[in-house]
Amino acid sequence: MIRQEQPSLNPDLGELIPIPLYPTKQELTPRLTPDKQKCCKKDRRKVLLTTSSGEPLIWTKNVTFVIDVGVERRKVYNPRIRADSVLTQPISQSQAEVHKQILGMSPSGKIFCLYPEEFAYKEMKPQIPAKVQESKLTSLVLFLKRMDIAGFAHCDFISSPAPESLMQALEDLDYLAALDNNGNLSEFGIIMSEFPLDPQLSKSLLASCEFECVDEMLTIAAMVTAPSCFLQAPPGTEELARSRWRRLSHPAGDHCTLINVFNAFKAASATPTQPDFSPEKWCRDYFLSCSALSMAEMIRAELVEIMKRIELPISEPDFGSEENLLNIKKALLSGYFMHIARDVDGSGNYLMLTHKQVAQLHPFSSYYNTRRIPEWVLFHEFSISEGNSIRVVSEISPHLFAELVPQYYFSNLPPSESKDILQEIINHLAPVSATKEEQKTASDSKENEEFPPTPTEQRCVIQ
Repeated sequence: MIRQEQPSLNPDLGELIPIPLYPTKQELTPRLTPDKQKCCKKDRRKVLLTTSSGEPLIWTKNVTFVIDVGVERRKVYNPRIRADSVLTQPISQSQAEVHKQILGMSPSGKIFCLYPEEFAYKEMKPQIPAKVQESKLTSLVLFLKRMDIAGFAHCDFISSPAPESLMQALEDLDYLAALDNNGNLSEFGIIMSEFPLDPQLSKSLLASCEFECVDEMLTIAAMVTAPSCFLQAPPGTEELARSRWRRLSHPAGDHCTLINVFNAFKAASATPTQPDFSPEKWCRDYFLSCSALSMAEMIRAELVEIMKRIELPISEPDFGSEENLLNIKKALLSGYFMHIARDVDGSGNYLMLTHKQVAQLHPFSSYYNTRRIPEWVLFHEFSISEGNSIRVVSEISPHLFAELVPQYYFSNLPPSESKDILQEIINHLAPVSATKEEQKTASDSKENEEFPPTPTEQRCVIQ
């Protein structure tokens, strides 16, 4: 909008240059050529656009005007539905004071507050709520367990989180087999705590060691940890952006699409085909964030180093084969069995297994605006903002879910039609499993008769 207003302004005032100060948008900052820098060195006005997290970065005596909108968008986690809500809330009085301090070094500066003075006293709180009171606590609880701070009731938090959030975090860690029967970290939980990832993602990454798809899961973990690589297309170019994204989409779902995007970015960075070709240009052509993909590249390299340090096996890449795609979904299900939804009416209205919330596919999903809408999906994130949406979605088989889901988690799910369908599948699988177990027991007994017993080898089993 600032760029659109620029031509209608008085040219004597100089060029207006918008500069966003937040991640994933760095490539939108205009790069001036040396000639252009010379001609507008004197008459050039920079407009810094930032959020509350970027305000501490602004410290210059040349700030002339500050526009304070008085509100901000905050992400607040709801433990009851395991979802993030993006809410527009008033800023705090301390934040409003920071806006004034930005002008402290500029004697002629002015601040424009887009709200009445009484709003500051009636609507603004003295301080913003602590992050620990508004965030998902599963990673924090895993860290505290690793540090042997197990008695949360006696832990002196500066700002105490809600007991409900702590209990939900403990419940999630128990479902992920990160805790033993005494509530302490299991051996598996200790390994999970080595990774700077969400525990569900750590579980999927460790499960990939068993299913021999570590290379692919490393890429998925890096891509979902970094900011979203898909940029909002400018007005009028939405269809072009979707057509470019479709070139990189994978029929197996968004997780495999992220692998395609990452591999294509790596190929564009390694082998430029034209003199004027660059990864930045490739990202612009495909409406992707170069900074987000570069960050994913760094995260993946760090995860590889951690895998090597704790001596976990890294399987050879085999992306694309039918067996590999199935193994990727098995690894994802090992960590994200709590993130399953079913299309209840055939029109893309997905009902969560864990609660009664209904969500739709996010517009960035490869399934969005396609003829085939999967019935059962695994999703990475559920967020409540303008509309409920699930992000990074892949189709799964209910039989695969029934095969891998922990029984103690499934038994705690609320009653629903989806649960009844899965229960029928589990009942059909049970006789087959019992027959296999009987055959295995008979075979083991026969072997013990023929050969003397030998010491058993301990193995790490993905629960």
